[in-house]
Amino acid sequence: MDGYDSPENRRPITIAVAGGTGSGKTTISNAILERVGHQHIAYIPHDAYYKDRRDFPQSQHLSINFDHPNAFDTPLMIEHIRQLQNFEPVEIPIYDFTRDERTEKTERIDPQPIVLVEGILILAEARLRKLFDIKIFVDTDADLRFIRRLQRDIVERGRTAESVIEQYLHTVRPMHLEFVEPSKRYADVIIPEGGFNTVAIDMVADRIRSMLRAHREHNTAKG
Repeated sequence: MDGYDSPENRRPITIAVAGGTGSGKTTISNAILERVGHQHIAYIPHDAYYKDRRDFPQSQHLSINFDHPNAFDTPLMIEHIRQLQNFEPVEIPIYDFTRDERTEKTERIDPQPIVLVEGILILAEARLRKLFDIKIFVDTDADLRFIRRLQRDIVERGRTAESVIEQYLHTVRPMHLEFVEPSKRYADVIIPEGGFNTVAIDMVADRIRSMLRAHREHNTAKG
């Protein structure tokens, strides 16, 4: 992480927040946004880049493996991150999880000095890893992750408890063991206990703020 403070580095600071489903990635990301400032950060969630499944028969939706790297439109995400790193705005997809398809709408994300990318599999993809300056992995016990997933999918995504449990056993847990957990070795920082670890969150936020100051000072001197 120290190398990014070099004056030769001019592009935005790009941060990855990874971890299993329900680990607290969004909580950590929101804490960074609050502590560092929303106005300084372009936030990109991996969940927005699920491939469009509108052509799939409804009967096949339950068989889709949403926890495999192939479920995501990674080339589009890479393109968007690179555009933001070049200080260009992007239009990210908006995904409807109740229908398992992209909507016709998009969300404009303007370039900022910090790009924050969040998702379960972003450290499992070598093409994505090379774009990140700081790689964070949120490490939370499996039972807590499952409970959070169950609550979220029932309340926010209109799923039944039975369908969530079946999906967890057949795809979520196996994919976590195959892809997500091994990706932890690529992290620069591992945060245990998710969003409850305020000490780790404060340390990460302090580090990002100091990098942001260095980024501003460099741009001021350059101007």
